[in-house]
Amino acid sequence: MAQALQHARDYTLSLFDCFVAAGLDASARVPQLRIINPPLWELGHIAWFAEWFILREAASSHPADANGNCLLTKGDDWFDAANVPHRSRWTLDLPSSGGVKTYCHEVLDRVLDKLSREPNTDEALYPYRLALAYEDMRGEALLHALQTLGLAAPPQAFSEMPSSFAPSELGFPGGTVLLGSQPDKGFVFDNERQPHAFRVAPFRMDSSLVTNAQYADFVMDGGYDNRQFWSNAGADWLMQQERSAPRYWQRDGGQWRTMRFGKLSTLAGTEPVRHVNLYEAQAYCAWAGRRLPTEAEWEYAALSGHPALRWGQLWEWTASPFEPYPDFVADRYREYSEPWFHTHQVLRGASFATPARFGSVKFRHFQLPERDDIFAGFRTCAWPG
Repeated sequence: MAQALQHARDYTLSLFDCFVAAGLDASARVPQLRIINPPLWELGHIAWFAEWFILREAASSHPADANGNCLLTKGDDWFDAANVPHRSRWTLDLPSSGGVKTYCHEVLDRVLDKLSREPNTDEALYPYRLALAYEDMRGEALLHALQTLGLAAPPQAFSEMPSSFAPSELGFPGGTVLLGSQPDKGFVFDNERQPHAFRVAPFRMDSSLVTNAQYADFVMDGGYDNRQFWSNAGADWLMQQERSAPRYWQRDGGQWRTMRFGKLSTLAGTEPVRHVNLYEAQAYCAWAGRRLPTEAEWEYAALSGHPALRWGQLWEWTASPFEPYPDFVADRYREYSEPWFHTHQVLRGASFATPARFGSVKFRHFQLPERDDIFAGFRTCAWPG
């Protein structure tokens, strides 16, 4: 745990330094976009989150449930995401980059010292696991921001995206899958709890994610111009865009090119298509006569042990809205799940930018349907099941 916490913090700081190198560490220099946070605020917030739940032993995210004061005099006023609206994060009088980094180091030093004296029990380690998982997620969000702003990423942030495996359609007999995690699995987020049996009908699903070449066929066939392929919500989104291909795609003569962390490169046809939102994935499926898998089907397939099925290249859109499992109860971090039920969509798996320690067949990622800045793709299923 100590090594993982140190590794996560070193990685977070390496991502932050990419903004520093580009002169975008100060909030005033970062475009005010709904899909990113100012990097200086993000860095301070990550350290504050660890201090809140570990050092201040907060029983919840409510201000009255934490012990003592923040190491920074105005830390709660600056970095408590529940009480600092997104739009105001650009106007805060934050410390300098050096000051926030010093705070990060001080918090981690105290966290590691406290950890060294904890008993090796799930209850004692829960806040450490929560803080680690949260920092891993925020690290991936910082990488989204680097991509969005066209900035270089540190080499250790990702490996070369492998080509998709030879595509095939796999048949699954269906049956009962136990959704949710058992209580004895250590740390899990609240939306994964309350394991319950769920019946999955027989279905057929692609072994691989939809590739750039497959998606390019949809684009070249006028997919973005044909209203019949788009849901009502998708058509409304598309009407607000100047979009005839996925985000970052550029036509260059007879080939497609794409922008990756500030560099223009030729789009590899065998790679999984990325930076597509739910509406684009649904439109492709309608064009191809396919559908997205439900999250129960995805989990059933991932747990099947089928050697041809691979996941972990990109987060995968599913057909399932983000809804609570039966008997849901919010955890200490109250704002993690409950505010987003019924408005967000479930993604499953992991991406090339997700730390291996974080990947889980059970993890329920969730995003707004229009998000196309995240590292997400999709695979398809056959109709009717």
